[in-house]
Amino acid sequence: MTKRMVIMLAAVAVVFGGIFGFQAFKAAMIKKFMRSMSAPPQTISASRAAYSQWQPTIEAVGSLRAVRGADLSLEVSGIVDSISFNSGDDVEKGALLLKLRADDDVAKLQSLQATAQLDELNYERDQKQFKIQAVSQATLDADVANLKNAKAQVAEQQAVLDKKSLRAPFAGHLGIRAVDIGQYLGAGTIIVTLQALDPIFLDFFVPQQSVDQVRLGQKVAVKVDAFKDRTFTGEITAVNPKVDPSSRNVQIRATLKNADHKLLPGMYATVDIATGAPQNYITLPQTAITFSPYGDTVYIIDSKGKDANGKPQLIARQSFVTTGATRGDQIAVLKGVNDGDMIVTAGQIKLHNGSPVLINNSITPTADAAPDVPIDR
Repeated sequence: MTKRMVIMLAAVAVVFGGIFGFQAFKAAMIKKFMRSMSAPPQTISASRAAYSQWQPTIEAVGSLRAVRGADLSLEVSGIVDSISFNSGDDVEKGALLLKLRADDDVAKLQSLQATAQLDELNYERDQKQFKIQAVSQATLDADVANLKNAKAQVAEQQAVLDKKSLRAPFAGHLGIRAVDIGQYLGAGTIIVTLQALDPIFLDFFVPQQSVDQVRLGQKVAVKVDAFKDRTFTGEITAVNPKVDPSSRNVQIRATLKNADHKLLPGMYATVDIATGAPQNYITLPQTAITFSPYGDTVYIIDSKGKDANGKPQLIARQSFVTTGATRGDQIAVLKGVNDGDMIVTAGQIKLHNGSPVLINNSITPTADAAPDVPIDR
C-alpha cells in the first residue's frame, strides 16, 4: 500500500514538474523573443534648424483716407440747369461742375448793377457840382452812401447767384455723378464725391507700449487685399499727441505716394513698421512645436549608427524649448535647439522619447514667413 502511494506521488510530481517546467520555458522564450524585437520606426517629416535674419517690426492694421476728400453739395435748393463734368473725371481747383437754374437771380443782379451804375453817375456828377458849390456837402454824402449801398446789394446778389454754381474746392478725382439735368435738388443733396488721391493718408493705431519705437519720417510697408503681390511704401507724418483712454492705443498717420491711384480711401490695409537692427534667430515651422501647459517641446532626431541591415538608426529625443516671436508659419526658438539640429516637423503625436523614426519629406508643413491667408472682415 505504501509502495503504491509513493509511486503515485512520484508520478504526480513528475507530471506537475513537467507542466510547470514547460510554462517556465515558454515564458523565458517569449521574453527572449520580445527582447529581440524593436518598435517599428514611425514615419515623420523633419527639417534642419537654421538661423534666419528677422527685422523687428510693429504690425498694425489701418484704413486709407484721402488727403482731401469731400462729398460735394450745394447749400441752396433748385433745379439742375447744367452739368459740366463726367463721372471719374480729374478736375482742377475751381472748375465749374454744376449750375442750378438762376434766371430770376441773374435778372435781379442785373437790376441791382444798373442801380449801382446810376448811383455812381450821380455821385460823379454831384462831385463836380460840389467843386463849384452848386450842391451841398449833405447831398454829396448821400450820394456816397447810396453808392456804397448799391454796391453792397450787388455783392449780396452775386453771392446768392454763386451759391447756385458748384465748383471744385480742390484738385482731385471725381466719383460717380448722383444727379441729372432737370432734377430738383434740396439743399445739402450730395452731387458727387471729390477725392485728392495723390498722396493718400493711412491711419492706424499702435499700442501705447510701442510709442517709443515710432517716430516721424519712419518708413512703413503697406499691403492691401486688392493688390496682394504688391507692397506700398510710405512714411509716418503724424503721431496723435494723446492716447485713446478706451483702447490705450495711439493713432498714427502715414503718407503714401499714389500716382497711379491704385489706393482708394476706405481701403483696409496692413502695416509693418521696421524698428531697430535685424536680429538672428533659430526658426522652425510652428508645427514643430508641441505646446502644453507644462512646457513647449520639440523632438530632435539623433543618429545611433546603423542597424544590422546597414540602414541608419534614427531616434527621436524630446527636448523642452523656449519660444519667441512668430512670423507667418515660422516661430523663433530661443533655447533648446541648436543650429543644424534635425527637428521633427510633423508626426509628433506618434512619438515618445526614444522612438525610432523614418524621415519622409514628400509632404511637409508650410514655413512661409508671410503666408497669403484670406481675412474675413
